[in-house]
Amino acid sequence: MSEALTALRVSLAFGRTPVLRELSFDLPQGDFAAVLGPNGAGKTTLLRLLSGSLAPQKGSIHLFGRDLASLPARERAASLAVVPQESRVLFPFTVLEVVLMGRFPRLGILGMESREDEAVAARCLEEVGMLTFARRPLDSLSSGERQRVFIARALAQEPRILLLDEPTTFLDLKHRLQVFGILSRLNRRSGLTILTISHDLNLAARHCRTIWILKGGSMLAHGAPAEVLTAERVQEAYGTDVEIGRDPRTGSPLVIPYPARDAGGNA
Repeated sequence: MSEALTALRVSLAFGRTPVLRELSFDLPQGDFAAVLGPNGAGKTTLLRLLSGSLAPQKGSIHLFGRDLASLPARERAASLAVVPQESRVLFPFTVLEVVLMGRFPRLGILGMESREDEAVAARCLEEVGMLTFARRPLDSLSSGERQRVFIARALAQEPRILLLDEPTTFLDLKHRLQVFGILSRLNRRSGLTILTISHDLNLAARHCRTIWILKGGSMLAHGAPAEVLTAERVQEAYGTDVEIGRDPRTGSPLVIPYPARDAGGNA
């Protein structure tokens, strides 16, 4: 399996504060990976580096074997799409108009959408179960519905890699399950390479093929969920006691957290 993204000894600091330290990894084509870790571990910064919106101070990142820093923005966007943690649309666009914005890397010199572009946008809306909402104003939708629209906008770029920054933030249980279900289906059916940041260890364990755990800007562990999500490893990363069970339906690891005990032994 060839590599979609490769990082070699990547480091970045903001001022005197190191954020990522000598980070090296490979993301194989067709993988579905989740980046886990506590707040401040460097997860969002890593995603910004992988998308090309930040450049590493040391080391290099390669996209399908090419130096990411050397690629023009339009060429990057034709291979790699990003769903940020928060997406804001300032004007009252319809759902279809928002998804058509994802066609920008594919438009011709005049920048005008064609019937083919509209067909692609409609297909992407259908992928996320939002085609019947195409003519609705975006601001009339719920948070979960809007997030599915933003995933469709990213898919409209027809990327080979999809990067997502905590796509289930602010969503209720039903919509968190829907989002991960959509991503899992896209990965299985089309072979889309997906890397998502997540705070939901159990959803990541159930759906993702590979888990990365960051701590303090370094790679604490990476591998299959059953290999990575051990009680000792999760406690080391998050500083809290956990028990690891098994999902009764899938057999994937099930992380059960417990509150820290005080000096007197009370929870």
